[in-house]
Amino acid sequence: MDVLTAKKLVIEAGERLVEKGLIARTWGNVSCRVDDKTFVITPSGKPYIGLTPDDIVEVAINTLEWGGNVKPSSEKGIHAEVYKQFPKANFVIHTHQKVASAVSALSSGIDKVTGEAAKLIGDRIHMGGYGLPGTKKLRKGVTNALKLSSSKAVIMAHHGALCFGKDSEEAFEVASSLETVSADYILANAKEKLGLKSNNLDDFCSEIADKLTKSKKTVEIDKSMLYNSTCNRESGEIIFTEADGSEASMDLNSGATDYVLSDMAQAHRSIYLACPKFNNIIHNASSEVVAVSRFGKTMKPLLDDFAQICGPTVKCAKAPEYVAKKIKGKNAVLIKDMGALCCGANEGDAQAVDMIMSKSGLTLLTSKVFGKAKAINPAEAWLMRIVYTLKYSKQAEK
Repeated sequence: MDVLTAKKLVIEAGERLVEKGLIARTWGNVSCRVDDKTFVITPSGKPYIGLTPDDIVEVAINTLEWGGNVKPSSEKGIHAEVYKQFPKANFVIHTHQKVASAVSALSSGIDKVTGEAAKLIGDRIHMGGYGLPGTKKLRKGVTNALKLSSSKAVIMAHHGALCFGKDSEEAFEVASSLETVSADYILANAKEKLGLKSNNLDDFCSEIADKLTKSKKTVEIDKSMLYNSTCNRESGEIIFTEADGSEASMDLNSGATDYVLSDMAQAHRSIYLACPKFNNIIHNASSEVVAVSRFGKTMKPLLDDFAQICGPTVKCAKAPEYVAKKIKGKNAVLIKDMGALCCGANEGDAQAVDMIMSKSGLTLLTSKVFGKAKAINPAEAWLMRIVYTLKYSKQAEK
């Protein structure tokens, strides 16, 4: 394959990753084999939308050498390992897909895959040992997992998944099938270990929260309290968008409104006043985040991107009026029985937090099925948070 064609295929795949919600911000990476000696890969820290062929980097499979002014993805080493160990593999995608990521916090991979999924992926999916993003330890863990079988997918501990195939289409089919396999694995174990009856993940989230909180009835959230908001610092105005799409405004300084709003609107305002860096807030009321909020406890990082984008921990406020005290230094705050407020400097930042809170919520609930999962080391969580804040978040805005 000529280099330009390979680069274009990588760009198209990167856009597809974003479209399908398999990554957030600049996370994940894509590569395509050019020949037996070379592959091309997405750059480090650049958004997928808007990439040009000049942004895609040529890398030597055996030495990882590269040229030019654009730095390749820090995970280039794990892509090279796929190309070395699997001569028929021509396309690799590293995803942060939701359900496979939930499995990534467990102690092992998926020991049995059956049916059509087995024909596509392989009969089992191994877990690559944990290492900080971009490190030799991470590469070693994935390399060891790749050597254990001929499967076309590896789950990366506390991180995501690595999927590959003969071309981009097969790599994406593997990623899609891996989500189904992971969901079936969670639900089957929930039935076996806890006696849950759920046949889908939304019901699973509610049912396991019912069981663990010993509730008799799943909490119903008043949709009139669900707002997304944008703060215009120059005009001093907050614009709230309600669940039905209608809008209302509030004066940031006085709290005066042009419409009757719930106490949750004042919670948004309190965050904007306490955290001047935030200009957008999304209320996440997904089944997994509401279920986690019912525990009333601090979330610890079971996934790398939770530590990086949401914060080393996310605290839970017992009521809306306490959110400003609980969110400092983080990008999200849980509210007891009501989900979470996901905050960012702009809409893209808030959307990334929203996506990762949902994924991390499912991960936490999944861990309850298999026993207590070990959170990422606090020092490593803080290190990832600092690196993200100082480096990658700024690159993502360019």
